[in-house]
Amino acid sequence: MSQVTIYTTQHCPYCVRAKSLLARKGASTTEIDVAASPQRLAEMLHKSKRRSVPQIFIGDLHVGGFDDLASLDRKGELDALLQA
Repeated sequence: MSQVTIYTTQHCPYCVRAKSLLARKGASTTEIDVAASPQRLAEMLHKSKRRSVPQIFIGDLHVGGFDDLASLDRKGELDALLQA
């Protein structure tokens, strides 16, 4: 199963939803709280070119935020990405 990295903050409802969806899929995730580390926030901005959280990466692929993740799931494409 692919490694999933999710950049989050503690009080983000979309982060909670993304983590819940990934947990239902059985994905192993590495969570990075960008509010706790300015360096990690800069890393997220550099990698994703976005300021909002969550920012989700499956392997090296930038999936986007929760809406993007949910869209992949609705289209039936998320499982294949997680299994790659």
